[in-house]
Amino acid sequence: MIRLLLADDQALVRGAMAALLDMELDLEVVAEVGRGDEVVAAVVDHGVDVALLDVQMPGLDGIAAARELHRRVPGCRVLMVTTFGRAGYLRQAMAAGASGFIVKDTPARQLADAVRRVHEGLRVVDPALAAQSLAQGDSPLTERETDVLRAASDGGTVADVARELRLSEGTVRNHLSSAMGKTGARTRAEAVRLARESGWLPV
Repeated sequence: MIRLLLADDQALVRGAMAALLDMELDLEVVAEVGRGDEVVAAVVDHGVDVALLDVQMPGLDGIAAARELHRRVPGCRVLMVTTFGRAGYLRQAMAAGASGFIVKDTPARQLADAVRRVHEGLRVVDPALAAQSLAQGDSPLTERETDVLRAASDGGTVADVARELRLSEGTVRNHLSSAMGKTGARTRAEAVRLARESGWLPV
């Protein structure tokens, strides 16, 4: 029997997935959590073999939770199951130690098969996302542009970002302008959104 944890902040989604997976004779959902910062404790408490994590959750996002789980309970496999089928998230998840990445509209039989394959130590990736990831390549943003976008993501002013990063306002404006050009954005907020969707900024 493969023991599973479901981590998703939407209770209805969790319940539906649990019902589908529990119909499989060799799969058992032994724990459900709605926050990323509850994942590691639940895995330890319930002796979980495979953790199915959403990307966006309160407390700790799924990619950070996967990284923490890989560090603290390396024997537990991680399968990301998310609405956010974006190539950048795929790359981040795999770098964090996830063994698989599929989208939520995957048919139930394929989801169960993905769980089994991840449990066996294999990698499972949505084919369309894998192709998109290869085509998209690595982030074009420099480390400093990434820092500036991350600092700007909470809506602060150029002065706020400059103060936080200990840069001049002119330098911040230059980095923002460059990041907007590389993402094809017209505004700072759009640059942050596009960079997140491409996986160039943390979730």
